[in-house]
Amino acid sequence: MEKAIYVTSPLLPELGAFIPYLQQIWKSKYLTNNGPFHQAFEQALADYLGVEHLSLFNNGTTALITALQALAIDGEVITTPYSFAATAHALVWNRLTPVFVDIDPRTFNIDPKAIEAAITPRTQAILPVHCYGLPCDVEAIEQVARRHGLRVIYDAAHAFAVQDAQGSVLRHGDMSILSLHATKVFNTFEGGAIISPDARTKHHVDQLRNFGFVDEVTVETCGINGKMSEINAAFGLLQLQHIDGALVKRESIDALYRKQLMKIPGITLCCAAQNHAYFPILVEDAYPLSRDQLYDAFKQRQVFARRYFYPLISDMAAYCDRKDSRRHPLPMASHIAQRVICLPIHPDLTLTDVERVVAVIRRGALGSSSNTATASAVPDLVSEKR
Repeated sequence: MEKAIYVTSPLLPELGAFIPYLQQIWKSKYLTNNGPFHQAFEQALADYLGVEHLSLFNNGTTALITALQALAIDGEVITTPYSFAATAHALVWNRLTPVFVDIDPRTFNIDPKAIEAAITPRTQAILPVHCYGLPCDVEAIEQVARRHGLRVIYDAAHAFAVQDAQGSVLRHGDMSILSLHATKVFNTFEGGAIISPDARTKHHVDQLRNFGFVDEVTVETCGINGKMSEINAAFGLLQLQHIDGALVKRESIDALYRKQLMKIPGITLCCAAQNHAYFPILVEDAYPLSRDQLYDAFKQRQVFARRYFYPLISDMAAYCDRKDSRRHPLPMASHIAQRVICLPIHPDLTLTDVERVVAVIRRGALGSSSNTATASAVPDLVSEKR
C-alpha cells in the first residue's frame, strides 16, 4: 500500500516549540476571553498582513456570519455559486437570500457584469470570494457597488498574505473575512478573522464577537461567542515564525507542477495565486479520461485530490429548491465545476509525491483508467473547511 497523499496537510512547527506557550497558559490559567496571547496575536497578524483593524474569531464561518450582522444587511445578497458551502450558509444564517451569478472563465471569481445584471430593489450587498486566493476584480465590483449603493463583504478565506499593487487585498470592501482553518495556507487549528475599515467598526465587531457585551452589565446587541482561545492564538504566534518558509515551498511545488504538466493535451493549468493556496487544473474534452475518471484514478494510487468546487453551491440539496437564489444562468460556473480538480499542494509535499501525482495524469493521458470503479468507493478524507 502506497502512502496516502492528501490535497493539503496542516502547517505544523516542531511540537517542542509549542510547549513553552502552553506552559505560559497553564501558569496564567487564562484560556480565553481576550487574553494576553489573543491580544498579542491579533496585533502581530495585523502587522504581518499589512492591515490595521483585525478581529480574531474562532473560525471563518462565525466571522462571516458576524460581519453580515455587523453591517445590518437584509434582503438579497449577490454571491458566487463556485465556493465552499459556508459562503452561502452565512447568508442563510442571517436570514438573507443568496442570489447566485456566474463567474469569470479565467479567474473563477464572480463576474462583475453578472452582478450588475442581477441587482434588484431587494439587493443590499455583494459577497464575492477571492477564489483559490486570486483577487477578484475589486475595482469593477466597487464601481457596481457605488452605482447601486451596495455593501461589499469579501470572503477572503483563501487569500492569506495576498497583495495587489496597493497592498493587502483584505483592505477592499466594507469588510474582508479570513479563514485560519487547518486546511489553509496559515492555520491556528481552527480560526478566522474580520478585517474592518476603521476602529469604530472593529469595536462593534469585537462586541458582537463577545455576545454583544459592552461592560459587565450592559448588552447592547445580540452577539455570538466567536472568540479565539488562548491556545489557538498562541499557536498562531508560533506559526507566524514559519509562514514565510511555507509560502516559498508552496511556490516551488507550484512551479514543479507547471513544468511537468504544461504539455499534457487536455489538461489546462489555471492561474496561480500569490500564496499558492491551491493547484487547480481543468480536465478538458481532449484528455482521454473524464474529470471523475481521473479523480478515481488518483484514489486508486492513494492520491486524494479534490473537486473544488463541485457541486456548485446552487446545486446542493440545501439550495437547489431556492428559486430566488437560482434565477440566473450559471453556464461558466457549471462548466468549470464539471472539469476542475485540485492537486495536492502543501509544504510537506516531496519531489517523489509530486512525481507520483504527475504520473497518474500522464498515465491517464494514454487512456488508462483501470479499476476506477473500485477506487470510487473510497471516501473523501479531507474537507475544505472554515
